[in-house]
Amino acid sequence: MWSHKLSPYYSVAPQISEADISAIVSAGFKAIICNRPDYENSEDLHIVIIKAAALEAGLEFAENVFDGSSFGSDKIVIQKDLMQKLPNPVLAYCTSGARSAVVWAYANAGIIEVDKILATMREAGYQLDHLRDQLEQLALTRAID
Repeated sequence: MWSHKLSPYYSVAPQISEADISAIVSAGFKAIICNRPDYENSEDLHIVIIKAAALEAGLEFAENVFDGSSFGSDKIVIQKDLMQKLPNPVLAYCTSGARSAVVWAYANAGIIEVDKILATMREAGYQLDHLRDQLEQLALTRAID
């Protein structure tokens, strides 16, 4: 299991399995957020199985599942709320980690400078410069609010 640290409190990873839980605990994570819907996975990777293993290991577990067609501002608000409420550091996972990274970027627009968000994403292996305009607009909207 590998992960990419986007902040001291939040890392992203590709799909995890029940077998990864001990490594996640050993890495110091306190909570897991699942961003991948079950219909994308085989049964052995369904949320209920990962969640049971995580809770048994003493981790907190939360779900904020979405795909490209269901991603919207509600998912950003939920993720931001989870990042604030769950004990950290938090590990968020999806298929490749990109979905969990994108929702982190949107949640932090207006909190972290857009250039820093995009640089952090590039360092983690996610090329998301095409989101710059959207992130800048969101940051501006939040500054006005």
